[in-house]
Amino acid sequence: MAFAVVLFVILRRHDDPAKTAAAPGGGRRGFGGPVTLTVATAQKGDIGVYRDAIGTVTPVYTASIYNQVTGVITQVHYREGQTVQKGDPLVDIDPRQYEAQVESAQGALERDTNLLAQAKMDLNRYQQAWDRKAIAKQQLDDQEKIVAQNEGLVRADQGTLDFDKVQLSYCHITAPFTGRVGLRLIDPGNLVQSSGSTVLAVLTQVQPITVVFTLAQDYLPDVFAQKGRGVGLSVDAYDREQTKKLASGKLLALDNQIDTTTGTVKLRATFDNRDGALFPNQFVNTRLLVTTEHGMTLIPSSAIQHNGQVSFVYVIADGTAHLKNVKAGVSDHGITAVEGINPGDQLATSSFEKLQSGSKVTISKQPLSQSNSETEAP
Repeated sequence: MAFAVVLFVILRRHDDPAKTAAAPGGGRRGFGGPVTLTVATAQKGDIGVYRDAIGTVTPVYTASIYNQVTGVITQVHYREGQTVQKGDPLVDIDPRQYEAQVESAQGALERDTNLLAQAKMDLNRYQQAWDRKAIAKQQLDDQEKIVAQNEGLVRADQGTLDFDKVQLSYCHITAPFTGRVGLRLIDPGNLVQSSGSTVLAVLTQVQPITVVFTLAQDYLPDVFAQKGRGVGLSVDAYDREQTKKLASGKLLALDNQIDTTTGTVKLRATFDNRDGALFPNQFVNTRLLVTTEHGMTLIPSSAIQHNGQVSFVYVIADGTAHLKNVKAGVSDHGITAVEGINPGDQLATSSFEKLQSGSKVTISKQPLSQSNSETEAP
């Protein structure tokens, strides 16, 4: 019987340590080679201290317009969603009965005015006759009272005429201020009652417009300190995702009391809203600029790493990473004010999973594809 013998030969490759260390993408994965990373330079500058809150867009004026006389709607002048100017016609009510009442009041006024003129002429004659002792004193006194009565009638007629003119003016409803009209609520031909509750139109002022938001009571001293110096605090309004700034405005007023259930106070900011980005009852995110810190050391927030409650950065000097603890302060739009480093220092902004204090580094001029991650301090 024949037996076959099989031999296995194992070949082992021995790499040159010097070449391996120089291979790109070194670091911990490259046996101690340089870590490729991106850097940012610390800058000296100013940064704002903001307080964020959720706000509601609130018109300066909102008017629900009702009719004040009874009649049939003859014409609706506005279009739904139209912007109207103060004094523009909105709705007309049949005015004929009120025009008739005005004409009647004018006739009564003219009649009583002429009666008053006649009574004054008679009074003048009686005074001349009394001077000649031709009539009794009682006749002169009676005529004086007749003149007074007619003067009262004329004033009453004038008041009736003015009232009827006001009633007639209610037949032609105009915009009380410049704003935007809502959806049409009535149509021509509808009968409206003066004692009814039918809304003819809803008008809101949208330019300017305000935003009402809340602020924790702990921040009130900072706000009062700025307002006491005559500083107009600015307020920015952002969309729901806080990614797009809708408008910039100014703080207008503070409420006169704190809500004891929430420990907050309401504030109102005003915005020009020329582009119509803010809409009544819209929910927005507000950012109130309380103060500005000057001469701070500013770095990208992505450069800051954390180990528990300790914050640190990697300062790059002479091709080597040096771990330095920092004290992080105010942050705004990806920039943070820190203490513990100097303006001009170069800081690592990527490859944190490979870095440790003393690592050799290579600075890349292109952003690395891998995401930055926070690490524990080595």
